[in-house]
Amino acid sequence: MHIFDYKEASKRILTPEIVNIIASLHEYRGKQQMYMQAKSDVLTSLLDVAMIQSTQSSNKIEGIFTSDDRLKALVAQKAQPKNRSEEEIAGYRQVLALIHENYQYIPIKSNTILQLHRNLYSFNGANSGGSFKNSDNIIAQVGKDGKEYVRFQPVAAFQVPEAMENLCNAFNDAINTQLYDPLLLIPMFILDFLCIHPFNDGNGRMSRLLTLLLLYQHSYIVGKYISLEMLIEKSKETYYEVLQNSSALWHDNMNDYAPFVRYYLGIVLKGYHEFSSRMEYVVNTKLSKAQRIKEVFNSQLGKVTKSDISAQCPDISITTIERTLKELLDSGYIIKTGSGRATGYVKNIR
Repeated sequence: MHIFDYKEASKRILTPEIVNIIASLHEYRGKQQMYMQAKSDVLTSLLDVAMIQSTQSSNKIEGIFTSDDRLKALVAQKAQPKNRSEEEIAGYRQVLALIHENYQYIPIKSNTILQLHRNLYSFNGANSGGSFKNSDNIIAQVGKDGKEYVRFQPVAAFQVPEAMENLCNAFNDAINTQLYDPLLLIPMFILDFLCIHPFNDGNGRMSRLLTLLLLYQHSYIVGKYISLEMLIEKSKETYYEVLQNSSALWHDNMNDYAPFVRYYLGIVLKGYHEFSSRMEYVVNTKLSKAQRIKEVFNSQLGKVTKSDISAQCPDISITTIERTLKELLDSGYIIKTGSGRATGYVKNIR
């Protein structure tokens, strides 16, 4: 069985690139309290948007979809799920809210992870949540020839309870020494969780929920306001590539954590970049809401959609966005492209 030795592994992956990312994240963590005290209304809007994006993207990675209107209603708890996909979406939203509100009271233990998994499936009729897998599973991929290949063979079902106990104990032991940066330990824990693949279903979504839980517990709260799941979903090809690279030879205790750690920390850093730029803009600017919408086109290349503007300016209503877009169109400052759901706007280069 794989030996979980985070103390030794942490020393091997301290490359200059990873050290620089960690230093930047430390700096952002120092700034985040300033932002949180400045504009509570904007933070509330960011949280609402991130909740929707996180629920949508984490499920989308696993091929779970519903319409935008139904998604918003489910996340806002204004509707009951109508089918299996919506049951899983509602379950994700429930666990996400639980982590947002109670992360400091959720210990990293095997039984706790089982409880979170049970909650993830709390809307499903069958008892599909809260138990480790009862049969061996594989992580597969489809090759160019259309055939399915085994990419990774996770831990056997009968070994999962012991592996999960060892995983949590090793992580807590490394954290409690206070000698190793949690930013190194968290992505290594997530990689090992994915290599164990302890559940029949829901392993990917659980890994992303555990990521948020661990980051929050160590004061990196950016995932509440910027959807890290959406950033992963947008770069999922790279995600699967680094997961494969870092899981190679895992069973032989010869795997290289560095590719996965570098990617995961890069996702958190990108989240902080977005969070910082939005908050600094709101806190420091004296521009009107219409001027702020106009500035989105000055700072972003290519097509901009209403949802892009809403995500960057969550405190501005859709009515104000639509009115300002019409004014910018009438003045010739922007040009409309596409129609229907594909509608977007680009700055008019004159």
